[in-house]
Amino acid sequence: MNERRAAMMFLAPALAIVLLFFLIPAGASLFLSLTDFDIYALANVHNVRFVGLRNYSDLLGNALFWRALVNTLYYCAVGGPLTVVASLAIALLVNAKTARWKPLYRTIYFAPVVTTIVAVAIVWKYLYHPRFGLINRGIELLGFAPIDFLGDPHWAMPAIIFLGIWKNFGYTMIIFVAALQGIPEELYEAARIDGASALQQFRHITLPMLSPTFVFVGIITAIGYLQLFPEPYVMTGGGPVNATLSVVMLMYERGFKFWNMGYAAAVAFILFIFIALATLLQLKAQKVRT
Repeated sequence: MNERRAAMMFLAPALAIVLLFFLIPAGASLFLSLTDFDIYALANVHNVRFVGLRNYSDLLGNALFWRALVNTLYYCAVGGPLTVVASLAIALLVNAKTARWKPLYRTIYFAPVVTTIVAVAIVWKYLYHPRFGLINRGIELLGFAPIDFLGDPHWAMPAIIFLGIWKNFGYTMIIFVAALQGIPEELYEAARIDGASALQQFRHITLPMLSPTFVFVGIITAIGYLQLFPEPYVMTGGGPVNATLSVVMLMYERGFKFWNMGYAAAVAFILFIFIALATLLQLKAQKVRT
């Protein structure tokens, strides 16, 4: 009994924080999604009406929501795996025995992660400029016509995906470096004695030992990418022709531009369901592999 009481005393501060800043706001948002809370309700709370699942039915019948959802899933499905692959590749290079100035390279690769996303998006917006951007200047030097990356519906999302990869791979790279350093060197020595090549060592030692890390990195990457907002908001405003509109942008516009808070809360919970599904699928895939 004393041990249980001591455990509860240690857990109480953390549980109180979770209750105060997560569970209570989440419960309030869920209730909000079942009402027609709007700008009139801000003036007088008695104007709030309980509408049940009407916000969700209106949301699922809205073509703009489906466009935003497809854009968000496209960004996550393409950008997420590419970010994981890029971060693993750089981690292998940084962690190589022959690599020099490792702390310097880790700092350089990690720098975009701690840079303000709004500032980064503004800089990249100018880099993508069809006439004066450095990227198009390089394309012209190669003899090709410049590309309107942010003004062409076919190029806008790939351009934002490339920015997302550059901005986020440094964080997962650090995680992979820590995981690589945790693999016992004896495994590689035994494999080399048995005549295993570098590729065979990577396939049969490195990848299996990194399996739990892949799950963690995959989950946090999916959660982050499904919450796409600042990049398209700053660079394209959701355009052109809604090609970069994300679910979070739609939620922001409905909630803080049109003050339809009930509808925006419904969008948030639909996004929460997709994030939960992405997490469960990755955990399930990990159990199947093991």
